[in-house]
Amino acid sequence: MHITQLNRECLLHLFSFLDNNSRKSLAKTCHKLLEVFQDPLLWSLLNFHSPAELKKDNFLLGPALKYLSICWYSERVKVCNIEDWMKNNFQKDFCNRHENTVNDFLLEVCNRCPNLLSLTLSGCGHVTDDCILLLLKNCPNLKTLKLENCVRITDRTLEAVTLYGGSLQTLHVDFCRNITQTGLERVREKCPSVTLKAERSANMIPDNKPEKKFMLEKASRKLVQL
Repeated sequence: MHITQLNRECLLHLFSFLDNNSRKSLAKTCHKLLEVFQDPLLWSLLNFHSPAELKKDNFLLGPALKYLSICWYSERVKVCNIEDWMKNNFQKDFCNRHENTVNDFLLEVCNRCPNLLSLTLSGCGHVTDDCILLLLKNCPNLKTLKLENCVRITDRTLEAVTLYGGSLQTLHVDFCRNITQTGLERVREKCPSVTLKAERSANMIPDNKPEKKFMLEKASRKLVQL
């Protein structure tokens, strides 16, 4: 039996074992397999290991997407997580190449994937509070939100959770250095049913520009003198 003689259900099952690149390559062989590749049912789960993968035309976004993960564990992620005001020109140039990549992709998710249930972002140093807020608004069924080492995430995201995360059951904000203990306590108070985890976040030194650090040090010296 030729593979194209299999019914749609069997073909979808076979495609599910392939990675995105293999799916796209197979889809190029004939119209029937291309139709399977374009079936929304095939794309309920997406895993990406670098922002560059988001630019590849080897997947589909649609209402069937339930689980999304973007985890960048490369050593290069350290560059993006450096405070903006501390980056040298080379580091700034590197970051500028993909600064909006993840945010733009998540905006597409907001518009096309209203049934998203789970989102995991790790090492996405350019993701903003505004982007997460919009996603919470547009994906009302979101049950799991895991953010790890996303340095631009602040208490504004935690506030958005209390306002728009009505379906949220699990919230992780690990190693997000601009999250505060006050923000975490607000979530615990307003969303007691949410399982909250914040490893190291509230204990890390937040981003401050030099003038702000100077003012903090000056205030600290005054307190010591008193």
